[in-house]
Amino acid sequence: MQLNQREQVLVRLAKYLGRCRVSHTLRVAIDGPDAAGKTRLADDLAHLLGQQREVIRLSVDRFHRPAAVRRRRGSLSAEGYYLDSFDHDTIINSVLRPLGPGGDGRYLPAAYDYRADEPVPPAYQQAPARGILLFDGVFLLRPELRDYWDVALYLHVAPEVTLQRALKRDLDLFGSAAAVEHRYHGRYLPGQELYRAEAQPLDRADIVLDMTNPLNPTMLCWAADAEPDSHRERGQPSAK
Repeated sequence: MQLNQREQVLVRLAKYLGRCRVSHTLRVAIDGPDAAGKTRLADDLAHLLGQQREVIRLSVDRFHRPAAVRRRRGSLSAEGYYLDSFDHDTIINSVLRPLGPGGDGRYLPAAYDYRADEPVPPAYQQAPARGILLFDGVFLLRPELRDYWDVALYLHVAPEVTLQRALKRDLDLFGSAAAVEHRYHGRYLPGQELYRAEAQPLDRADIVLDMTNPLNPTMLCWAADAEPDSHRERGQPSAK
């Protein structure tokens, strides 16, 4: 049976990640702007990889900060979205370091329920041997986090595509198309612009996919050092 373009890309990614060898859990970031298709791609990739290696499937959405912190600069602040949304210290200290070189493999799958706006009781889990962490979310290649990932994927869509998808996805959440546009133009799109200006994720990711057509993703970058035989093991942050 002939595979479509999306299936071909997923198989290529799964084969590559399945061949990557590090001394710890392989920590994979699946980054990209809002509505780029990160969660769906990570779930599909987890299904394929799960046939050969155990997968830990996490999301940055489980590591929000409290609403009062997220909105302290204003509910429409782009800086607030980029700088205050997520608890990066917990992501590093309770996920990425324990799963990295010299870590004990005990990680925290969630820290905060942003819908209830309350902490999640700590429930540490033990990573499987030779496991793969697939961690999706926005802003994953920001300076605080980027050197903890062993492999970084970035899913690219233009801002107008993000807004077009948000008008369908977030209509019930915000109540009207006008409210969606107001939020995205005021907070989310300029927050992503701040991120791209500081972190340059398209240049720093190992693999970049154009997800303008999610059924027909295009490989924009497959870095030379993103081959399993030459894959470098990343540990503690180092200057780039």
